Amino acid sequence: LRASLRDFATRRIAPIAAEYDDKDEFHSHLWRELGDLGMLGIGFPEEYGGAPADLFHHVIVSEEISQCGSGGVYASLFSHSIGAPPVASSGSAAMKARVLPQIIAGEKISALAITEPSGGSDVAHLRTTAKLEGAHYVVNGEKAFITSGMRADYYSVAVRTGGPGAAGVSLLLIERDTPGFTRSPLKKMGWWCSDTALLNFQACRVPAENLIGEENTGFRIIMKNFNSERLGMSAGAVGFAAVCVEEALAWARERSTFGQKLIGHQAIRHKLVDMQMRVAAARALVYDTCWQLVRSPRDPEAIAQLAMTKNFATRTMQHCADGAVQILGGAGFIRGSRAERIYREVKVMMIGGGAEEIMKDLAARQLGW
Repeated sequence: LRASLRDFATRRIAPIAAEYDDKDEFHSHLWRELGDLGMLGIGFPEEYGGAPADLFHHVIVSEEISQCGSGGVYASLFSHSIGAPPVASSGSAAMKARVLPQIIAGEKISALAITEPSGGSDVAHLRTTAKLEGAHYVVNGEKAFITSGMRADYYSVAVRTGGPGAAGVSLLLIERDTPGFTRSPLKKMGWWCSDTALLNFQACRVPAENLIGEENTGFRIIMKNFNSERLGMSAGAVGFAAVCVEEALAWARERSTFGQKLIGHQAIRHKLVDMQMRVAAARALVYDTCWQLVRSPRDPEAIAQLAMTKNFATRTMQHCADGAVQILGGAGFIRGSRAERIYREVKVMMIGGGAEEIMKDLAARQLGW
């Protein structure tokens, strides 16, 4: 699995990643190619075209796809890894049979819509409403910063079907052509080739059978989804950090200053060693956290460690991106290098899936502090 993904990332994605970013576009054939390789179905049920997997497989996917050095491509190709699991775990048999095979084959795109303009990680207080009227839910509200928000065919949308707080939250599967559902693109600091959108729902009538799980049980499904998302982002951050070390090291071996290669200067060697040390530590923490979650998915200490892991891994990515751009000098400031692109993309990794401050508070609560 690791070798196949590394080959795909370096051979099929890396050479065109800069072009995709410059043009703010993404070619759908990559989804189909990954679908043909069976990579989009990792962790999904076999009867729908998936393949059995545990969290370690997901870590490997995130680590290796990040070798392309483009978070935008990574986010685009695997938005289904957060959009489709609620369907796979809690959708009806009919919903699974209709939706999952198309997503796993790379024919349709899935997105997750939780965040709202008024708040991100505070899922318990979301404002988008869904009121049951006969055989349909009538949905009104907005979602913001949704990955694959423009391109997706299926959206797993968090809505309020009950009273205030977490107990009133549900999930609905909403399809792109639903009347009253509109999308607006958002421009970003990074992830240029990954479309991000503002979603608007105005009296959207969604069939009642599109409810994912039971009414008012969406919060539990979302929290479970967050754990796998955060672990994947942590592994991806480690992969991106390793790319920065690789690119900086290659440049240091090639570039000469003051009569010797950059690598010959102690200050540069020490900077590279410090970067590599942090990558090794972050990777070890990711794998240890993965093992803890495999053993006991609901253990408060494991969930606390996951929150800390995401912060540590993304901080490592930030440190290595900064170090790589510094070592590359002027070349690191010019668009086109992987380090320059990763430098721009660090912040979304530190915010997405739960901002640093939210992660610290979550860790403290899980530890009983």
